[in-house]
Amino acid sequence: MSKHLIRGAIIIPIDPERPDYFVGDILVHDGMIETVSAYPLELDPMQADQITAGEKLIVMPGFVNTHGHAAMTLFRSYADDIPLKDWLEKKIWPIEARLESDDIYWGTMLAIVEMLKGGTTTFTDMYFFMDRVAQAAAQSGIRAVLSRGLIGFGGRSEEGLRETEALIENWHGAEAGRINIILGPHALYTCPPDFLHLVMDLAGRTERPIQIHLAETAGEVEDCLKIHGCTPAKLLYDLGLFDYRVIAAHCVHLSDEDIHLLAEKRVGVAHNPGSNLKLGSGIAPLVKMLQAGIKVGLGTDGASSNNNLDMLEEMRLATLLAKGTYHDPTMVGARTALELATRRGAQVLDLNRVGSIKEGYKADLIGINRDVPHMTPLHDPLAHVVYAAAAADVRLVMVDGTVLIEKGEFKLLDEEKIMAEASRCAARLTGGGRL
Repeated sequence: MSKHLIRGAIIIPIDPERPDYFVGDILVHDGMIETVSAYPLELDPMQADQITAGEKLIVMPGFVNTHGHAAMTLFRSYADDIPLKDWLEKKIWPIEARLESDDIYWGTMLAIVEMLKGGTTTFTDMYFFMDRVAQAAAQSGIRAVLSRGLIGFGGRSEEGLRETEALIENWHGAEAGRINIILGPHALYTCPPDFLHLVMDLAGRTERPIQIHLAETAGEVEDCLKIHGCTPAKLLYDLGLFDYRVIAAHCVHLSDEDIHLLAEKRVGVAHNPGSNLKLGSGIAPLVKMLQAGIKVGLGTDGASSNNNLDMLEEMRLATLLAKGTYHDPTMVGARTALELATRRGAQVLDLNRVGSIKEGYKADLIGINRDVPHMTPLHDPLAHVVYAAAAADVRLVMVDGTVLIEKGEFKLLDEEKIMAEASRCAARLTGGGRL
């Protein structure tokens, strides 16, 4: 199999056993990281079939986006500046009822183009027509963790469970393990306890994790207290859902007891600071969750509530919000922010050998151009990536050892065609046109 050598780059390995950064070489063989050298230009270029000059690059693990709804790129800026309840019930759910499988495919492909260009090598999705999402992931080369969104009322709940089982059978482990399938009950307010028991039965049979929106808004918590006499987190704990592997998205409105319960049951949290701010949901207690030992990763949510899929921006928001909330500049430093976007995100998603530059790990790597004014002078590469870098600085993207973007250009995808097809789908759904 071919070998790819990256020479003389600044490497941020996100590996607790190595320095925060160093100049060195990386040898990729058969989709895996074979050698990481802390001595630049040490590895013999003659052993490589392909060589990337890394002198102007910061090379690090690709970003792991732990929560999103990819095809909602079609609704970017369609329903802005309104409360979450109105956003969902009056704008998003009505238009989602008109979605067709081609819409999902092209909306997802548009999201993948955006994510790859910004350095995201793994994304998580909860939506509809998930076989088309899996198809898009397979064709594009990105790593994906996918779930069919499940709603527990309205007469189609059992259909969603059947489609989930078929998705697991047809796609879990596909593309040499790049595609993983999990279960996706939407939220407590759309999935009553009786339905969640059916989801738990499926999780027990398939041994797949569960992702669910949790405590995203104050109204969600207030309604749960009125109906069930406890918080959403406590109700899921009492129902036994947390006895399974769970990824809880948002977790904005958690009590101290809730945080304790999530830590006790080793629930992973997908923190979505940009979406939470834009929808006015609030600021999640990131620092308290980290102090409690909860596994936390970063997510963008959908592009209709963000309005981009930029993990660099999510990193920056996560650290700045923590510093501002606590009036303490030491909170959630650059290294922690990078870990949230890479290694810890992979842990939340239960992905093995993803999220670090380390021998024996999957070669999901990105190269960020450091030869630009806003990255100069280069005092601290970690701080520069978190506080200064932009998505447009990503020049190299590799997933499973396959180069998907080189010198900022796609190797496999037709970016212009994808943008045109997604715009066509959006125009049909919204009745609008492309300016």
